[in-house]
Amino acid sequence: MASLQQTSISLQSKLLPSSQLPRALPSLNLSFSATFPSLKLTTSRPLHGGANMSATAASSYATALADVARSNDSLDITSSDVEKVFSDAQVLDFFANPTVDIVKKRQVLDEIVKSSGLQPNTANFLNILVDAKRIDIIKEIAKEFEMVYNKLTDTELAVVSSVVPLESQHLAQIAKQVQKLTGAKNVRIKTKIDPSLVAGFTIRYGNSGSKLIDMSVKKQLEEIAAQLEVGDIQLAV
Repeated sequence: MASLQQTSISLQSKLLPSSQLPRALPSLNLSFSATFPSLKLTTSRPLHGGANMSATAASSYATALADVARSNDSLDITSSDVEKVFSDAQVLDFFANPTVDIVKKRQVLDEIVKSSGLQPNTANFLNILVDAKRIDIIKEIAKEFEMVYNKLTDTELAVVSSVVPLESQHLAQIAKQVQKLTGAKNVRIKTKIDPSLVAGFTIRYGNSGSKLIDMSVKKQLEEIAAQLEVGDIQLAV
């Protein structure tokens, strides 16, 4: 992977054609050099000064997008845009595929912007990634942005897995419990279907899902199986 340039990137030169921008935002300024004079997109080599690790390209881009969104008071809307567009695994795989021509990626991106009604900040950002040939790391950027957003808004992400979709009131109870456990101001629930659980559900939260609450039948069966020993079983003849 080629190293990223250390100079600032001007977003203003990458804006969508003026005909596609809302007239209500004629003074929108998305220049990295103007808005983020200290932003540097670096490689993964350690920084000078004893830092343990440097920012990755994905985290740098995600932080830049979050900063632009905050400056325009559109952080929540930008988060919704990111979740709306990149919750589709096929979309992520398409843009991350290095064999797909840049022209084709731009065509698909234009279609997504129009059909999804993305706000200018998000649309401009995605176009910059295409121009900078960094759209291939969009998966990582989406993940990093979610973490940045959660940190800025004091939000705890909880992934709830179950065999069948849970009722909204049950998800609300789970959110309250996670909030009580973590002390977070907000809790975001993501749901997944996992038939292997047999019944019940699991909740993953914490840093990268490091904490688990397992209320599944699968776990109960595994605990029962662990307590049983073959030597204790009497087989009828």
